[in-house]
Amino acid sequence: MNVPSDLQYTATHEWVKKTAAGYECGITDYAQKELSDVVFVELPEIGKQVKKGETLCVVESVKAASDIYAPLSGEVVAANDAVAASPESVNSDPYGTGAICTVKPSNPSELDELMNADAYKKHIGA
Repeated sequence: MNVPSDLQYTATHEWVKKTAAGYECGITDYAQKELSDVVFVELPEIGKQVKKGETLCVVESVKAASDIYAPLSGEVVAANDAVAASPESVNSDPYGTGAICTVKPSNPSELDELMNADAYKKHIGA
C-alpha cells in the first residue's frame, strides 16, 4: 500500500499536501483500490465553501458512487480538470495526477487533527 510520508490523512481516506495555493487533496491509494475502476469524478466548484467532514465531491467507480469528504474547512481555490477528463488517473496516480482539488483552509488548526503516514498505516492495517 502506497502511503507517502509527506502527506496527512483522514480516517475517511482522503489526503492533503501543502502547496503554495493551499492544500491539495484527493483520495488515498487504499481508497482507490477499494473503489476499483474510477469512471467519473464530479469536481467541486471553485469558490465553494466546505466544512471538514462534509461532502466535497463525488467519485463514481464501476462498483458504486462514493462521497469524498473535505479534509479541511475552507474555500476550494482550484479543481483538477484533468482528473474529470481522465478519471482513471485516480486509480493510476492517486497522489499526483489523480488529485481532486486544492482547499485554502479557514481553520488551519484542523490540520492537527489529521493523521501522519504511520498513524494512517495503522488505521488501514498496513
